Amino acid sequence: MRLLVVEDEARIAEAIKRALELHHYAVDIVHDADSGLTAAAHPDYDMVILDRMLPGNNDGIGIAQELRNQGVDTPIIMLTALGEVDDRVVGLQAGADDYLQKPFAMKELIARVQTLFRRPRYTLGTTLKIDDLQYDPVTFQATRSGKQLSLSNKEIKLLEYMLYNQGQVISKDKIITHVWDEDALIVPNTVEVYMGYLRKKIDANFPDRPPLIHTVRGFGYQLGVIA
Repeated sequence: MRLLVVEDEARIAEAIKRALELHHYAVDIVHDADSGLTAAAHPDYDMVILDRMLPGNNDGIGIAQELRNQGVDTPIIMLTALGEVDDRVVGLQAGADDYLQKPFAMKELIARVQTLFRRPRYTLGTTLKIDDLQYDPVTFQATRSGKQLSLSNKEIKLLEYMLYNQGQVISKDKIITHVWDEDALIVPNTVEVYMGYLRKKIDANFPDRPPLIHTVRGFGYQLGVIA
């Protein structure tokens, strides 16, 4: 999953980036309102962490409002030193999904990110699921038929992205954008290699269960149970 951090204080932005990367997220940073609005409107981002006070022609409130006016429904967590109830209300009414007051503990930010990423139709408590495959984004543990799967960090990121988009046909380019860091040199064949690794662990190793990863030739991949 790829997150955008819009934060003008470089030290805070880098600390957030490091914390998120430890939890297998790909993270990009911008430092001003104008760049923040342009970047946040791009569909490549799965979530925006948005500072309220920013240099430029706008602030976090204005960015959130403009994104919602444009029909962008990307989840937004707004960060601010303003902690009064009225300030939080303004932020939420502008379109933020959550509001976190500075200073904050990184583990709380991570918990809020994980909470926003849970989508009810694909979850069982805190766990993402499809058929008998379950994945806990808090512990990074995946199981199928009750058996724990041994996955690499990249396989975890790939599985999590597919679980959040299960049923959809996902192109290789889109997978690269959401699973790999922006500065990584990745070619489409790399996706094929990692998809092969993941398919072996969740499908080939369970021959009595229906396959979950499907290749849609000419388009990409789909996670789902196909009758």
